Amino acid sequence: MPVSVWCSGRLGLGGWAVGEPREIASLPVSCVGRGSTQKLRALWGLAGVALLTVLWLLWLLRWAPGAVPEPQSTLTILIWHWPFANQPPELPSNTCSRYGVAHCHLSTNRSLLATADAVVFHHRELQTQKIRLPLAERPHGQPWVWVSMESPSHTHGLGRFQGVFNWVLSYRRDSDIFMPYGCLEPHEGPAPPLPAKNGVAVWVVSNFQKRQRRVQLYQQLAPHLRVDMFGHANRRPLCTNCLLPTVARYLFYLAFENSQHPDYITEKFWHNALAAGTVPVVLGPPRATYEAFVPPDAFVHVDDFGSAQELAAFLTGMNESQYRSYFAWRHRFRVRRLVDWQERFCAICARYPHLPRDQVYQDLQGWFQARTPQAGEARLAGCGRCGSTAGC
Repeated sequence: MPVSVWCSGRLGLGGWAVGEPREIASLPVSCVGRGSTQKLRALWGLAGVALLTVLWLLWLLRWAPGAVPEPQSTLTILIWHWPFANQPPELPSNTCSRYGVAHCHLSTNRSLLATADAVVFHHRELQTQKIRLPLAERPHGQPWVWVSMESPSHTHGLGRFQGVFNWVLSYRRDSDIFMPYGCLEPHEGPAPPLPAKNGVAVWVVSNFQKRQRRVQLYQQLAPHLRVDMFGHANRRPLCTNCLLPTVARYLFYLAFENSQHPDYITEKFWHNALAAGTVPVVLGPPRATYEAFVPPDAFVHVDDFGSAQELAAFLTGMNESQYRSYFAWRHRFRVRRLVDWQERFCAICARYPHLPRDQVYQDLQGWFQARTPQAGEARLAGCGRCGSTAGC
């Protein structure tokens, strides 16, 4: 008479649930004695131990130095319209690897909408209605990225995008993908020599409107400080290759932002001043924000003075030793500008594993127009953090 032998137990990751019956075999009675049962149990026990040992060894090999990592899938980032361009640039397969980001594919091919891992929309084209959001074709759960490097004073129409975007890429430190206009990266070797100086202060400006705080400050400063002005505002434009050599001849550069908002520090500071080898006199966010990017003795902040006349007296009364102290940072750092849109978009892949999947900006306008960052205000912004795209 045949007897069914049942076992219950657990064999590691691949075993059975506790109490789950599993029929092993149907054997004749003459074969199923106490000794045979014990032997079967012993065999199954050895098999379980062997399985666990193999799994443990595989786990060790996975994390051992020099082990071959599991292949990663390539992320596809779809840019719906390339910023400020009628035609997108060529985007070869190694575009992001040039910036230290692997497994990242940038594309402007809109036919990839259904399969893209994230879709990027630049606000200027949305604001001018050059493009429209493909809301009806949006796949369920697909992250959409809102991108803007402009200040809130020049960003309009955000009220139309409530509950649309999941992530933000901007210069704000509390952005999901934080991309400043520049940073200081460590540098070894002798500091570059300071350019020869034959002027006091210079300002390059095109958008000159009396209602702007920077224009009002300039008008208050001009009677007490010689400021040479270039740019379209006074019909003295500088060519691209002429800007830095021209600015470098001056002791100070007026790095006045067109509007004052959290973290809004643009190329006026990074390129026109620091990269040129002159001391920036800054008007923008508070001093503490600048100090999150550069040493406190690398710039002069207008908020440190009670009046424009007091600021002018400080600048003109500076001796050579005091002046050279503003360039101490050049012995340890150099300026790195982050102005390439390809690099900015590759940063999405670098941040992708850390971005919240269930986040939605229900009030994008309220967040961006806020005068104080809502999160991440203490985040340092030097190239120790942003020296590579993966760190931003």
